[in-house]
Amino acid sequence: MIKSLYNFRLQGIYYGAFFQDNLSLTDWVNSQRLLYPLVCLGDGHDGVWNLFQEIGTQQQRQEILDWYHLKENLCKVGGSIKRLKAAESLLWQGLVPEAIALFVDLKKKPAQNFINYLKKHSERIVNYEYFSSEGFCSIGSGAVESAVKQIVKRLKISGAQWKLENVPRMLQLRSAYLNGQLAC
Repeated sequence: MIKSLYNFRLQGIYYGAFFQDNLSLTDWVNSQRLLYPLVCLGDGHDGVWNLFQEIGTQQQRQEILDWYHLKENLCKVGGSIKRLKAAESLLWQGLVPEAIALFVDLKKKPAQNFINYLKKHSERIVNYEYFSSEGFCSIGSGAVESAVKQIVKRLKISGAQWKLENVPRMLQLRSAYLNGQLAC
C-alpha cells in the first residue's frame, strides 16, 4: 500500500484521493457542500481523527468508530467467548460503560488495551444497531477501503514505476473517473 494516501467518499458518491497532501484533502472536502450531520467514519487511527478535526465544524461532524474495526479489536482480547459475545452485544447497542465493566477484572494486557481503546473512542461508539436498522449511514468503512483499492489499482500496474511528483495527478484522474467526470 502506498503510504500517506488518504481517500474520501462523500455522500456515498464522490471520491477524492490525496497523496502526502493533507491540506489539499481537507480543502477539497471543505469546498464541497457538506451534509448535516457530516458523518466521519474512521478506523481508530489517530491520523484519521486528526484529519476529521479539519473538516467542517465540531457541531457539524458526527464521528463514528467503524464497527468492524471495533469488533476486530474486541477479538484481540481473547478469553471467554461468552464474555466476548456479551461485550459485542453491548457495543452493538452503544453501551460502552457496560462493555468496559465486563473487562475491568481482567489484568492481561489485551484486555487493558481494549478498555483504553473503548475509553479513547467512547464518544465515537454509537448505537450501531439503531444506525444500521434505520439506514442513517454506513457503520463500516468497507466502501472507502474498496475505493482506495480501486484508486490504487491503477497505480500498481505490473512493471509501472511512478515518480512521486506524478502520483497526485494520477490520483486526481482516477478519482475523476470513479466520479463519472470523464467521458470514455
